[in-house]
Amino acid sequence: MTLPASLQRAVDAARSHNRPRAEGKVRAIRGIAIHVQGLAAAIGDTCTIAAEGGRLRIPAEVVGFDGDDAVVMALGDAHRVAPWDRVQNEHLPLSVPVGAGLLGRVVDALGRPLDGGPDIVGKLRSLTGDAPSPLSRAPIDRPIETGVSAIDGMLTCGKGQRIGIFAGSGVGKSTLMGQIARSAAGQVNVIALIGERGREVGEFVTEALGAEGLQKSVVVACTSDAAPMLRMKAPLTAVTIAEAFREAGADVLFMMDSVTRYAMAVREVGLAAGEPPTLRGYPPSLFASLPRLVERLGSDGVGTITGMFTVLVDGDDMNEPVADALRGYLDGHIVLSRRIAERGRFPAIDVLGSISRLMPKVTDPDHRRRAQRVRELLAHYEENRDLVSVGAYRKGADALLDQALQRIGAIEQFLHHGTSTRPAAETKALLQQVAGL
Repeated sequence: MTLPASLQRAVDAARSHNRPRAEGKVRAIRGIAIHVQGLAAAIGDTCTIAAEGGRLRIPAEVVGFDGDDAVVMALGDAHRVAPWDRVQNEHLPLSVPVGAGLLGRVVDALGRPLDGGPDIVGKLRSLTGDAPSPLSRAPIDRPIETGVSAIDGMLTCGKGQRIGIFAGSGVGKSTLMGQIARSAAGQVNVIALIGERGREVGEFVTEALGAEGLQKSVVVACTSDAAPMLRMKAPLTAVTIAEAFREAGADVLFMMDSVTRYAMAVREVGLAAGEPPTLRGYPPSLFASLPRLVERLGSDGVGTITGMFTVLVDGDDMNEPVADALRGYLDGHIVLSRRIAERGRFPAIDVLGSISRLMPKVTDPDHRRRAQRVRELLAHYEENRDLVSVGAYRKGADALLDQALQRIGAIEQFLHHGTSTRPAAETKALLQQVAGL
């Protein structure tokens, strides 16, 4: 039986109070894994390593066991840890503050401020949460307004949907994320930036998101130089924060950039903990953790969390293991095309290679008919692009291609309107014009 979140927190606190404080000593250090001798612990317990004779206290988490040793990994820099340092276990799971005090703030993977502001004041909530019951999830029947015509018009998404944004490097996924975050897609945005360069985090907050978007957003940032455990925990911190807003009845937009860098952190931790490697060295735990992360989003009957996950596809390979696995867990995928970006068309969304599985449930028949017509014209034009570009096509030989050639300019202006947001009502009116229906 699954307990309500508030009751589960009380149970955790009671267990911690009644269990004796455990202490062990560092016996060996192997890569990023720290083996602790004599520590009574359970998987997920948060510990403190007293380095340099107790002057330096480093948080860590128990990730496994090796014989009689507990295997822990530091939640931060562990370069001062030495053999026989004391490790203390408080028998508590990792928790972060949640609540309205986070709005407009940039925090790290443990909920600590990165923006120079005061400490976050809010209720502590454990990072380990359960997905809403399948039978308690409300149907997804309301569209979201992303401000991007290619999505609102051709790939309409619903509140509570989980969708992936698949892209190679440098094709505009961060700009697209900022564009959506500034729109009316969610009452609250929770944005997880995992494994980014420090420069990119600052640019995203100030330029892509902007002051307008930041006011209703919480940014959880964990840069590429952070410890693997922090990069692995940051998405869970962001989801935990989003769940608190959902419980308050808000429609939350959760955005994570990127799943690929999260997967790399899971690989580092998993291999150091002794897991066997599978495809491209990824451990089995990755393919168990991805669906747990995705399923915590959605609707719980009170509020909603709409999820958007970016996947950095290696060499634009859409079939690499992380992209392939994630597609099976999501309710659709949006593909950003390097070919379109190279022509200077942004957002570089490849409509023909993308799909929203819930579009039929959140749009009316006329909308779907017009979107299908535009897709048909675009597909026929792309099939014959080379023929047209070399001047080998004669007008009148193909009626559908004639219509596509007549409308292709308007279709591209409709789909690729730059970084400015476009209201959904305007998108629908333009869709009717370019479809001619």
